[in-house]
Amino acid sequence: MNSLFGSLHCERNSLMRSLLLTGGLLAAFFLVAAEDGYRLWLRYDLVQDQARLAAYKQAIKGITVEGNSPTLDAAARELSMGLKGLLGTDVPLSARPDFDGIVCVKPNSPILKGLNINVQQSAEAFTVQTAVLNKRKLIVIAANSDIGILYGAFHLLRMIQTNQDLTNINVSTSPRIQLRMLNHWDNLDRTVERGYAGFSLWDWHRLPDYIDPRYEDYARANASIGINAASITNVNANAKILSPEYMEKAAALAAVFRPYGIKVFLTARFSAPIEAGGLKTADPLDEEVRQWWKNKTAEIYKYIPDFGGFLVKANSEGQPGPQNYNRSHADGANMLADAVQPFGGVVIWRAFVYDSKVPDDRAKQAYNEFKPLDGTFRNNVLVQVKNGAIDFQPREPFHPLFGAMPQTPIMMEFQITQEYLGFATHLVYLATMFKECLDSDTYSKGTGSTVAKVIDGSLEQHRISGMAGVANTGTDRNWTGHLFGQANWYAFGRLAWDHQLSPETIANEWIRMTFGNAKELVGPLRSIMMESREATVNYMTPLGLHHIMGANHHYGPGPWVSKMSRPDWTSTYYHKADSLGVGFDRTSKGSNALAQYAPNVASRFNNMATCPDEYLLWFHHVNWDYKMKSGKTLWDELCYHYYAGVDSVRSMQRTWNSLKGKIDTERFEQVRMLLTAQEKEAVNWRNSCVLYFQTFSKMKLPAGLEPPDKDLKYYMDLEFPYAPGIRPRW
Repeated sequence: MNSLFGSLHCERNSLMRSLLLTGGLLAAFFLVAAEDGYRLWLRYDLVQDQARLAAYKQAIKGITVEGNSPTLDAAARELSMGLKGLLGTDVPLSARPDFDGIVCVKPNSPILKGLNINVQQSAEAFTVQTAVLNKRKLIVIAANSDIGILYGAFHLLRMIQTNQDLTNINVSTSPRIQLRMLNHWDNLDRTVERGYAGFSLWDWHRLPDYIDPRYEDYARANASIGINAASITNVNANAKILSPEYMEKAAALAAVFRPYGIKVFLTARFSAPIEAGGLKTADPLDEEVRQWWKNKTAEIYKYIPDFGGFLVKANSEGQPGPQNYNRSHADGANMLADAVQPFGGVVIWRAFVYDSKVPDDRAKQAYNEFKPLDGTFRNNVLVQVKNGAIDFQPREPFHPLFGAMPQTPIMMEFQITQEYLGFATHLVYLATMFKECLDSDTYSKGTGSTVAKVIDGSLEQHRISGMAGVANTGTDRNWTGHLFGQANWYAFGRLAWDHQLSPETIANEWIRMTFGNAKELVGPLRSIMMESREATVNYMTPLGLHHIMGANHHYGPGPWVSKMSRPDWTSTYYHKADSLGVGFDRTSKGSNALAQYAPNVASRFNNMATCPDEYLLWFHHVNWDYKMKSGKTLWDELCYHYYAGVDSVRSMQRTWNSLKGKIDTERFEQVRMLLTAQEKEAVNWRNSCVLYFQTFSKMKLPAGLEPPDKDLKYYMDLEFPYAPGIRPRW
């Protein structure tokens, strides 16, 4: 199958050369200038640094890929296509390395005899290293597996895209986390829950007969950053996906993904034995139910031999689960684990559970339900835990379950799609958020027991490990709605491979691959990205405020939301503003949620003097006139943060606008317009929240801050009835 990325790239370069040769300079200029973002970070355009280009051409005069397989073919295609674009000339494929160039081999290859090339002991590990063989200067890509070769090919292309020196390469790497997964909240009708980039990529109606070329481009993009799994259906699952008709469709996607090392997972609706099997119960301890799942699983593996396993949301937000039958989460997970175990599959059981009938802090419920089950899950079960205990907020302290279940592999769940961060309208670089959580110290086994060490399995020596991200892809031409949303997909994959990478490093890579290596671009764009998340926290939920978004759609401010079918869907449940102050008391005097953390963490957060400002209102109900570390009152500090958030967005606008003429017109204008929208919405957030909380504080704005130009009623009356990604009401 010819990838659309590749065909578009080659056709574009070929047409551009033709236009230039025939004097069509203006036409060629517009062809170059027109960018729609489809190619993501895999933009193999001609290297602009002439010295670098000459060096690359001198170093790479041919390619040898030893062996035959669909994955090795993909590696050869990627190298050929990428180098043709980057170097501006064809680089021939050869059966033997009788040239200065690239050699892709396994460690036991005769080609490597006499060379000191070592590969880490991991199925996906690879090495990229310069060597001399028979007076030929080689760039060796060596790996233990075919997929490792493909990963190494992408790494080398990244080095060229980012203008790195190839004269003395010595890269050896393997993934720190085994299962690196995208969770697609895609429905069979092609709507995407919390999706802001169009409809689902999966055209279920035309599958399996029509294979959209975009499917391969999706797989290529994921392989380029090391993502090796995709759950392709919504966690609010539909039992129809387990029917033969839809298993055949899923198998067609799996066939496209397989050469790129990506395993397909499906979401299992717990009540499927009733809805799809005609049974009277879905009790996980019922032998007939257990056998139904074993039979169904065996059927899936006939369609998809490398099926990864099941992802399950149960007994949360109305979804059925084992508690319907007075059974535990472990009972449900183990039933499915037994079904996939003979085939080498795993079960991912989500810990995002809360019950409106439980009269306790929602932040405590996952811990309360799962902590007692530690050690009772099968060894092929991962418990998937969101980064924070509420729900993908702009900022949350790390979830107390990290480090609390030493006998159970805990899998991270991040959200790449921006459900609570302005959707695809707002530029918010999430690597800083991901890294903030990963670097948090749980103190579960003393200092240095970071969340990253919990989820990569190294803290407790677990056999399996995983990290998932709720995908932000859709049918929008640029895949993610906002061009900078691509950076969050990219960053997730890079951190899942190596969580020790810094957000700055990842931003540098993405910028250079997406916009080019010019210094006048890289610095300003990195500045925008690195300040964007903190700006968003400031104009939305500063100082530990959380879940004060509009009801249901979560778009725009709604601190006044108080009337919903359950209290923990309201904003007032979380901020608890009154005449004395604001914030949720989670100390021993309140919900005592702090008791779920290790003593070192709990003691730090418990004391307002030592609690970081960014989590203050998460853990404490604080008086409006409380003196903050800055010397300001809480009210003044809150106001300054809201205003600083808007100022930061305006700074981002100025920086972006200064790059006009240095970025192609199409992408420049798209981001410029979205930043304009973001600034307006940041002002709405600021004014809404300041005016609302002022009704409780009764305090004036600090001197020098511009007063809102509209009253509170204006903001409360704003409606977004057709905001994308709205969850249907059950």
